Amino acid sequence: MLAKQPAETEPLSLPELRQMQFNGSSFSVKDVLARNKDYTRYLITYKSNGLTISGIMNLPMGKGPFPILILNHGHINPKDYTVGRGLKREQDYFAKNGYIVIHPDYRNHGLSDKDPRSESNFRLGYVEDVINCVMAVRNSNKKYFDKENIGMLGHSLGGGICLNIMVTKPDLVKAHVLYASVSADYIDNYNKWGRRRQPELAEEKGPEFWAELSAINYLDKIIAPILIQHGTADKSCDIRWSEKLAQGLDKAGKDYKFNKYPGGQHEFIKHWPAFMKSNLEFFDRYLKINDKNPCVKSFK
Repeated sequence: MLAKQPAETEPLSLPELRQMQFNGSSFSVKDVLARNKDYTRYLITYKSNGLTISGIMNLPMGKGPFPILILNHGHINPKDYTVGRGLKREQDYFAKNGYIVIHPDYRNHGLSDKDPRSESNFRLGYVEDVINCVMAVRNSNKKYFDKENIGMLGHSLGGGICLNIMVTKPDLVKAHVLYASVSADYIDNYNKWGRRRQPELAEEKGPEFWAELSAINYLDKIIAPILIQHGTADKSCDIRWSEKLAQGLDKAGKDYKFNKYPGGQHEFIKHWPAFMKSNLEFFDRYLKINDKNPCVKSFK
């Protein structure tokens, strides 16, 4: 797609992001990428604050409407990324269990428009793209969407996207899963990955700047239940980051559950069946609401 300039009002802090207006629109179902007995996989695009963003949708067979899960992938070099890459096992699993799965590529990935300022904007543009994905779904005329029951799962960097959405647009979706997430305290992420690329930021930016990029300082805004999933042997995203988040959620009196997987690594290879079973039970609890499964207010 042709390169376009993103909106000039892009944020550099979570308070700024919270004040932004989002206009996600033009949700479009394109080519059939694959089909099996359980679902059809489509290429999709939508508009995100002036940019066209690509992704995939797994649409279950049947009439619907179906609850929706937005899956946010972790960091993959845009040069290596292909449409829908990341979380393919999870995409397949949830679609086979009656969920519409939408996996946005983010700007600069797949067939999406380019944003040359993405890195300097601390990738908050990815958060915009995911928020606009939900808005585009809600603004669409697709009858198979159950627009009242939308959940979100984020892996690694995608977990950071979820965290930022929880505290800036707390009523956007009804439930969140954090899967081996980056830290809710942005300085942890900078020290792990950013310091070697941009060491000058350590002195250029003061404590207030890092604090305003950190979801952990705004946990009081959260209203949706959270399932935290983390392996004790994760070498990419330290489980202590999730433990710090859990402590903050306790202090804020928020609704969450924290599953630790002994010896589990960043991709949950040997723990994957149990991990996915607990994810499905969590989302079913909050998104598949009917006479036999009334809305449960507390997850504790």
